[in-house]
Amino acid sequence: MNIRSQMGNPCWRLGLVSRAALRRFRMNSEEGNSLVEVALLLPILTMLLVGTVDLGRLAYMSIEVSNAARAGVQYGQQNPTTWADTTGMQTAATNDATDLVGANNGNLTAVATYWCQCSDGTTVTPNCSPGTPSCATTHRVNYVKVVTTATYKPWFSCPGIPSSTTLTSQAVMRAGR
Repeated sequence: MNIRSQMGNPCWRLGLVSRAALRRFRMNSEEGNSLVEVALLLPILTMLLVGTVDLGRLAYMSIEVSNAARAGVQYGQQNPTTWADTTGMQTAATNDATDLVGANNGNLTAVATYWCQCSDGTTVTPNCSPGTPSCATTHRVNYVKVVTTATYKPWFSCPGIPSSTTLTSQAVMRAGR
């Protein structure tokens, strides 16, 4: 017979229940323990969830920065007209990552360059024009390159974690000969 069933007992009402039975009832009672455990663990679990979401944002932004650089060089390698169109390559890169444009979203920037060199790697000419470099025994190869940069800012600051991180990616592609 447990202590709860004794509550209807006249001896209980008169205070004739032993102190040992009352102590046993108090020590075996687990009412409220789960609530205390949840109250203690909920802030820790919330911080873990927020940290996981923030880490996912960092990975997503890193992939977007890389894909934007790749889109820029893919535009630039199409034909001889687009090889020298650095503005078009930069536009293609920023259009690929529209969700990273703007100060609140990473502020994606792109820098495009192109150059020529002999296929044996001996002579490199930036912003090449027809006939340069002159590659007597080899042929001329054109390259395009786009470097993209964005700034990642975590939603919540934590000690030991920087308040912002610069994400940079570059893509280089052979444009033709």
